[in-house]
Amino acid sequence: MTTTTEQLSATTLLRFATAGSVDDGKSTLVGRLLHDSKSILTDQLEAVERASLNRGQEAPDLALLTDGLRAEREQGITIDVAYRYFATARRRFILADTPGHVQYTRNMVTGASTAELAVVLVDARNGVVEQTRRHAAVAALLRVPHVVLAVNKMDLVDYAEPAFAAIAEEFTAYAASLGVPEITAIPISALAGDNVVEPSAHMDWYGGPTVLEHLETVPVSHDLTACHARFPVQYVIRPQSAEHPDYRGYAGQIAAGVFRVGEAVSVLPSGRTTTITGIDALGESVDIAWAPQSVTIRLADDIDISRGDLLAPADDSPAVTRDVEATVCHVADQPLSVGQRVLLKHTTRTVKAIVKDIPSRLTLDDLSQHPAPGQLVANDIGRVVVRTAEPLALDAYADSRRTGSFLLIDPADGTTLSAGMAGASFAAVAEAADRAAADDPEWDF
Repeated sequence: MTTTTEQLSATTLLRFATAGSVDDGKSTLVGRLLHDSKSILTDQLEAVERASLNRGQEAPDLALLTDGLRAEREQGITIDVAYRYFATARRRFILADTPGHVQYTRNMVTGASTAELAVVLVDARNGVVEQTRRHAAVAALLRVPHVVLAVNKMDLVDYAEPAFAAIAEEFTAYAASLGVPEITAIPISALAGDNVVEPSAHMDWYGGPTVLEHLETVPVSHDLTACHARFPVQYVIRPQSAEHPDYRGYAGQIAAGVFRVGEAVSVLPSGRTTTITGIDALGESVDIAWAPQSVTIRLADDIDISRGDLLAPADDSPAVTRDVEATVCHVADQPLSVGQRVLLKHTTRTVKAIVKDIPSRLTLDDLSQHPAPGQLVANDIGRVVVRTAEPLALDAYADSRRTGSFLLIDPADGTTLSAGMAGASFAAVAEAADRAAADDPEWDF
């Protein structure tokens, strides 16, 4: 007989994030999803029921299943990213419930950075608002391949199809112009449970999937092992003991691709080439290792390698540069200005840098570029040019989310200033996507 553990190990994993404007019902949707899929424990439900009664509510407030901070429960809003793990018979899930407030957009960037699907909620009464467009833009920037538009609170518009259709048409046109490759619109009522886990009896005009059905069946085709092989060195291991007098290994987590013993690799940014003579994983020698395994790689030559260096196949190495052109989402309260000195953190490497230029800032209403803004303030999305003190081996973000991303950090106090995506912005990607849609409906990570 197949055990539950064996069944779960055979299912795929989907990482997804929820987003949307304030009070659009994200936490209620997540709570309903967990409750109706029977993914919460009895004591958790009892705690929510007690908390709801204390707030004068007769029915359990399912939003409290994810809003765990005291400030969140008191104010009825989501502040921090809440991660939840659950599973059905068909798939395992890692869910990031992200805040809706403009000031917490930085948390949406965190939650969606590793997501393969984003659920963007819209209140059926309010339609698409600025924060909806901002979340769609962030999802497009982060190359989230699947976006679900959940038009919530349909019960408050009498389950009217025209209300849903108008919002779906507006959002789909906007997201498609950003280059989002797949958009699925679903009319729901998170409070009443319509089309969340079970089909709604009030919307017979809708023939598509429920939210859970779509989450269970959406294709998850992203395979890190099919990407360009990249290994950021995290730590150099030199025991110099009697048992291992000459051992020299380079430890870290494989960011993408596959590495094999005998393969020729380049050490970046120096550009020196050598050969892999051994790979150690979990205390044993192996002939092959792949992302996202943590391993120690041994090389044929004693090359000067330290934390922050990158190993890549000799015939498939990223370009080394000191001039980084990228799109950034500015997440700090303090602005990012031209001429500002920063630290740039890329994988395990941190270097000094200066902001040479901010060519443009994105206007969310019409996706136009505001030229030469001089600075970016909190939640702005813009293009930057950064000059680093030392060379970096950067991939384009469109090719690799892991090695094409970076952080800009305040050297004075270590505050994260901006999350950056190297290479072309989504506007350029959208134009290319129109030409390539017939051949490849999803981005190549």
